[in-house]
Amino acid sequence: MHQRAVQFYLEGTNLRRIGRLLGVDHMTVAAWVQRHSDGLPVAPVPQDSAVAEMDELFTFVESKKTSSTS
Repeated sequence: MHQRAVQFYLEGTNLRRIGRLLGVDHMTVAAWVQRHSDGLPVAPVPQDSAVAEMDELFTFVESKKTSSTS
């Protein structure tokens, strides 16, 4: 059940929905996911990078021409 919960989480299902699907509390699911992530190796961090990427969302929000509807 733990592995199934983690798989659902990795597929993008939120914790509350996983809890409902499996019949357990969402905080229990969160603990399972956390325990699984604690067992993963540390992601490598490059020492030197020649390329940097920026998120395009800021550019879109900054140049949006219409006003908010809410």
